[in-house]
Amino acid sequence: MKKILSILLILILSVGCLSACGSNGGRRDGKLRIVATIFPEYDWVKSILGDRAADVELTLLLDNGVDLHSYQPTADDILTISDCDLFIYVGGESDRWVEDALKNPVNKNRVVINLMDVLGSAVKEEEIVEGMQEEHDHDEEGPEYDEHVWLSLRNAAIIVKSLSESLQKLDPDHAETYRKNTEDYLAKLAALDGQYKAAVEGASVKTLLFGDRFPFRYMTDDYGLKYYAAFVGCSAESEASFETIAFLSEKVDELSLRSVITIEGTDHRIAETIIRNTKTKDQQILVLDSLQSAKAEDIKNGVTYLSVMEKNLNVLKEALR
Repeated sequence: MKKILSILLILILSVGCLSACGSNGGRRDGKLRIVATIFPEYDWVKSILGDRAADVELTLLLDNGVDLHSYQPTADDILTISDCDLFIYVGGESDRWVEDALKNPVNKNRVVINLMDVLGSAVKEEEIVEGMQEEHDHDEEGPEYDEHVWLSLRNAAIIVKSLSESLQKLDPDHAETYRKNTEDYLAKLAALDGQYKAAVEGASVKTLLFGDRFPFRYMTDDYGLKYYAAFVGCSAESEASFETIAFLSEKVDELSLRSVITIEGTDHRIAETIIRNTKTKDQQILVLDSLQSAKAEDIKNGVTYLSVMEKNLNVLKEALR
């Protein structure tokens, strides 16, 4: 079966290569072709492009609500990546498929940006904090790095600068436009970062408790927050042990927390179970959006990276009351 798929993929790439020949610098209709794996990358590029976005072929691969951790590319996705001018991906464990996707590109001049490479030493290893349930099938071959780098506004600023520099080189005729748009966007990121900092400094509570996976380590580290959670950010576990539930419920009581946090999605069973095992059983469930499963309809409705992070700030303020 794998052999058949490989043959089909070779045929598709061959057709793509033929269709690309004779075009303007390898570009259809002279348009710059950019492919982003996740919504934050897509929205950052769109913000840098500004009014130029209508003249660029910008593709978001994960636009149907599929979680980053469970995404597998189709043959069409592979061809789109092979034929683009700029490909952007996160670079964590969930992107292990990318290595094969980058082989034998149709566009030999394609630029590839790995967000975790851009951040370098700022990338953090996943950590197991007190009470957190370890994965049953954890691979011990080496450290696993936390790939949720986009949930730090400070990381976002570093990445946006890198994306802008690449766009300016790929499209020098509009470099000044990209520089100006980048400056404006970085100012917005800095302003929101300041609001997060002020909210944490003025809060009476400095601890978050997640009845879910925990992809927000970069954010909590930025502002000096402590956290407890059921699972690490990339965990495939969906059922928490009695010990994990008991520990988190006791922490809610010990710290007099008024909320238990989950990430986006409809399954809040673990958070509900934690609350049922507290003394007061009256905590609220709050939802922080980890920006991992955007939908095309959300984008059409005007959702942006900044709007989600602003919404997360309001949730954070409530959690820290």
